[in-house]
Amino acid sequence: MNRRFALLAIPLLLGLVAAAPPRSRPAPPAPLPDLVKVVLTTELGPIELELDHKRAPITVTNFVRYVDQKRFDGMVFYRAMRLAWGEQPNGLIQTGVRGDPKRVLRAIAHEPTDQTGILHKAGSLSMARFAPGTANGDFSILLSDQPGLDANPAATDPEARAGYAAFGRVTAGMEIVRRIFDSPVSPTLGQGAMKGQMLAKPVRVLTARRVPNPPPAPTTK
Repeated sequence: MNRRFALLAIPLLLGLVAAAPPRSRPAPPAPLPDLVKVVLTTELGPIELELDHKRAPITVTNFVRYVDQKRFDGMVFYRAMRLAWGEQPNGLIQTGVRGDPKRVLRAIAHEPTDQTGILHKAGSLSMARFAPGTANGDFSILLSDQPGLDANPAATDPEARAGYAAFGRVTAGMEIVRRIFDSPVSPTLGQGAMKGQMLAKPVRVLTARRVPNPPPAPTTK
């Protein structure tokens, strides 16, 4: 029996007290602004994020839920994907809850870049996933432009058609991102394509917190 109903049933059965007054419903959460500010405080320093709720509402609402429930506190940056070609640094770093049952929330619908218009540029935030619709609480920060992660509706490959979901950008702290990217990797950790990309000493995220948006600048007449 559900504990809440069991506790309510005892006085009713004994007839000792009057029925409890109905509980008021909790107030719905305040709507998110078009742009949401979040600070990841890592052991190497802070990384400031700007999340584009206006164009990627599903992905940003999910991210904010992890932040507000403190599910990101204590997670680690565990991966640095380094690409040998192109202008350097070229690649990304990755962090998140890694399927931890105590932290992970339900997977969300995929928001492709051809619908949101948020492209994979240097400093962009992008959701990690397996198939489209499986993203939950892991994400990457790009060190360079990665157009190959954008949706390509003309592609014959379903993965390329879907691409990955970009949902915001780093606004301050790219030097911290670069330090994480340059951290030593283990030659043996990781499986498949990720082998050799796992950080030998993951970088811990101490806290992830929303911060107020700055007030709008006063208008001049």
